[in-house]
Amino acid sequence: MKLDVIKLDGGKAGSVDLGEDIFGLEPRADILQRVVRWQRNKAQAGTHKVKTRSEVSYSTKKIYRQKGTGGARHGARSAPIFRKGGIYKGPTPRSHAHDLPKKVRALGLKHALSAKMAAGELVIIDIADSTGKTAALAKQVRDLGWKRALIIDGAEVNAEFAKAARNIEGLDVLPSMGANVYDILKRDTLVLTKAGVEALEARLK
Repeated sequence: MKLDVIKLDGGKAGSVDLGEDIFGLEPRADILQRVVRWQRNKAQAGTHKVKTRSEVSYSTKKIYRQKGTGGARHGARSAPIFRKGGIYKGPTPRSHAHDLPKKVRALGLKHALSAKMAAGELVIIDIADSTGKTAALAKQVRDLGWKRALIIDGAEVNAEFAKAARNIEGLDVLPSMGANVYDILKRDTLVLTKAGVEALEARLK
């Protein structure tokens, strides 16, 4: 399939051929959900922690005698049954990450790219004429109508463009190896450079 390439000023700069096996798939929500869940779980800190019976600051003295009180038998006041006692089976620091096959991860990226293509939210751009000036780029982005956009370049991000884009709200720039399902789906517009298209096709074939 062919898609027009535009310049930062909105003018045309030719066209590119996009592979049907990467950009022309029928998006599957179940694949996308699995990959996003894998990404978010892997990124979760897992630092939640509560104090158990052995960790709360309490005396370990027996609170009253074993027999003859008419009440239930108890040991230390730090038991979970008491207010301010230790927490029973509470969360402890752990990793939330789980395994996901590489083939599913690659398939998820293909479906994310295809979803953007199907929704008409995929743009191919030529950034060779970038001036490296934030003000100029911000005006061009406004004129193009991008509010929340992710720009994916080749193996190396264009230094002048990255410098101009880094202080513009709603605009993120990633190299092709940093392309991931969560970031693609989170943005309203996916913008690929020519080098980005070549790198992604090489990565996913």
